[in-house]
Formats: sequence, C-alpha cells, structure tokens
Amino acid sequence: MPRTERALRLTIHISENDTWQHQPLYDEIVRRARAAGLAGASVFRGLEGYGSHSRIHTTRFLSLSEELPLAIVIIDAEQRVRAFLDDLDEVISEGLVTLDEVDVIRYPGAR
Repeated sequence: MPRTERALRLTIHISENDTWQHQPLYDEIVRRARAAGLAGASVFRGLEGYGSHSRIHTTRFLSLSEELPLAIVIIDAEQRVRAFLDDLDEVISEGLVTLDEVDVIRYPGAR
C-alpha cells in the first residue's frame, strides 16, 4: 500500500556549461548530494530556455547550443535539503534555486 509523506523539492537551475574546478557543475552537485546522503538527484537538460541575460539557448538552430538550461531536482526531508544548501553556496556562483513543499507517495517495491 502506498505511503504519503511531506518533503521538500530542491530545484537548481543552471547552464550546462557551468563548471566548478574545471568539471561540470551539475556533476559536482550530484556528487555532493550523494555524499550528503540525500534520497536522490536527477539532472534534466532543457531543449530551450533563457535566464537572467535574456539570451535564448536552443537545440533548434544548426549550430547546437552548448549552453542549454539544466535543472537538478532533489527531493528529501526538509531538514536534510536545507542542510544541503550550504554545499550549494560553495559551488554555485550564478543560477537560481527554488524550494517547494511536496507530497511524496512511496510505492514499496517487492522485497
């Protein structure tokens, strides 16, 4: 039987060309989320978008953009997500972070 609980969704909006110590920033964020013991992290690549500079990045042009938007989504207990924000402060210099309260419905798998 599924179980419902409250959680916090952390969404980090960055560009795919953002780096930290010469490595992709999204990779560092996922590594840190795993090291922090968060429930999981997923990286989603956008087909088109623009940010604070209002310059559109898209896959539709002949020269494919390498600056497409990325969204990294992490969902876990509120206190664990809020504690992880300090890790983000160390690595993000430009981007947008959102927090949303969500209802999580867990379906236990076969044991």
